[in-house]
Amino acid sequence: MNQQTPERTGVSGASGPPSATGGSARSTPAGPGFVQTADEVRGSTSLRRLLPFARPYARHFLAVVVLVLLANAAAVAQPYLVKVAIDQDIAGPHPNPQALVGIGALYAGASLAVLLASYAQVLVLQYAGQRVVRSIRLTLFRHLESLSMRFFDTNAVGRLVTHVASDTESVSQFFTNFFLTLVRDGLSLVMIVVAMYQLDARIATYCMAILPALFVISAVFRKRLRQRYQTTRTRLSNVVAFLAENLAGMRIIQLYQQEQRQAQRFDELNRAHRAASRAEYRLSVLFNRSFELLGNVAVAAVAWVGGDAVLHHTIPFGTLYAFITYIRQFFQPINALTQQWNTLQSAGVAAERIARVLAVQPDVRDPEQPVSLADLPDLRGHVQFAHVTFAYQPGRPVLHDITLEVPAGAFFGIVGATGAGKSSLISLLVRFYDPQEGVITLDGIDLRRLRQADLHRLIGLVQQDVHLLSGTVADNIRMFRREISEQQVVDAARTVGVHERILALPDGYQTRLFSKGVNLSLGERQLLAFARVVALNPRVLILDEATAHLDSVTEQWVQHGLRAVARDRTTLVIAHRLSTVREADCIVVLDQGRIVEQGRHAELLAQGGLYARLYERAGVEELADRR
Repeated sequence: MNQQTPERTGVSGASGPPSATGGSARSTPAGPGFVQTADEVRGSTSLRRLLPFARPYARHFLAVVVLVLLANAAAVAQPYLVKVAIDQDIAGPHPNPQALVGIGALYAGASLAVLLASYAQVLVLQYAGQRVVRSIRLTLFRHLESLSMRFFDTNAVGRLVTHVASDTESVSQFFTNFFLTLVRDGLSLVMIVVAMYQLDARIATYCMAILPALFVISAVFRKRLRQRYQTTRTRLSNVVAFLAENLAGMRIIQLYQQEQRQAQRFDELNRAHRAASRAEYRLSVLFNRSFELLGNVAVAAVAWVGGDAVLHHTIPFGTLYAFITYIRQFFQPINALTQQWNTLQSAGVAAERIARVLAVQPDVRDPEQPVSLADLPDLRGHVQFAHVTFAYQPGRPVLHDITLEVPAGAFFGIVGATGAGKSSLISLLVRFYDPQEGVITLDGIDLRRLRQADLHRLIGLVQQDVHLLSGTVADNIRMFRREISEQQVVDAARTVGVHERILALPDGYQTRLFSKGVNLSLGERQLLAFARVVALNPRVLILDEATAHLDSVTEQWVQHGLRAVARDRTTLVIAHRLSTVREADCIVVLDQGRIVEQGRHAELLAQGGLYARLYERAGVEELADRR
């Protein structure tokens, strides 16, 4: 499947796999894994895919239908009661004022029934509808968690946030507002038509002559309305995606004085959204007012035809009153349905987008018959790459025929210029991606035979940018795994040398971290990441340029933690500063996706090749740092 990189706006990202932190002007997310096109999941098909989420609450929806029947029957009975009062007890040959008391009591009872049934149906429907949407939202979030990194490489974060938050809210409106309107007003229409035919079939047939006009108006507007709603939703997603990217990159924006440019671009996106919204509402208002005009014409026609019938004594006046009331009631549900048309359109568009995400299958999947960790009690951490080739985009490999063996317990360094393929090599080892060619094994077992959850228990990764979650320091060390005790958390912190610094925080291990851990220093964040690895106790440790952002003094402090974490583990270190891997058992040198050198530090210097040049350059840079 061809991979597409979405158009991007705002702050540029670094090199590597195609990034998608920015907004996209496309109406549908691009990228591998989208196995269905927009046309294949449009409209009712998309909404139908979400209906299984409503099945557990079928009884609640059925109760709503019963309550609607009760309320509608009471509402339709009210004009008939007035008709009886006029024709029999007021304008009839034998007026009966006493009977009006009974009819008045029945009318009041019908009004109370409408009130109570309407109140109950809203409560029941909101309960069921919100539960359904909660289930959709949780399913969507869990599905996003299961997807491979390739999906996130090619889909804007802001757009995905829109799917989980805004799109599910639009679907919520379908299960609450639109469903209630459809059932209540649809049944009301049927009951009103039956009541009109019971009163006078000839006049009722005249009234039905307006139905073709209703269908014509709907056909004319329906497709155009859907297009307008689709455009509005897409442009709103662009606004959200751009906002998410800029908030994440605010430091860079301010540092390079891009505030005015980004504000101008944000204004352009908002203007585009405003224009789409205005076009949408213009068409929607025209659609609704067309029905309103048709309703007024129908009332006038009934008054003319019915008035003539009353004058010729064909029907009594009470029947005319009931017909006029019913024809107004006839257009009230139609107007309500048309008012909810935008809800249906918005829900349909949102359902399409949710359906597309749910239709994505992860590139990296667990095997049907995985190897169990219980069957592998003596894993040592022997890693081997055998003729591995990998590409983010077809036809553009970033790793070429990589063959590498890392003995259990060894300390290997991986170095190379930016874009040489270092991080890609590590991403394959943790199965963020699978190679197009070749095999990667752990103690002779193909990684694809292990469940991803098991693999990630065996391989620990500390990246260049430490990601801390909202929660306490202890939560971030144990990563919210309750099976890791408080004592194990403390022991992990002691091992990497950060225990005393944690105790110096306001609430020690219970100190709550701000967004991304900004209330900690870079070194403290890095040591917390090391403590995570100690708590997890993996057989293989990967450090992806974990000290690249640290100054020389802090790096020496962190090196102590690094040595403690690497003890008795197979360790692979992607080194920005070559001093980090000087004592490595083997240093692997990558250049343009190929291994060009490997050996110990002294051996590589003696060869005078790429590593020697990198080391010479690194020495100059470190000297400049000290000055």
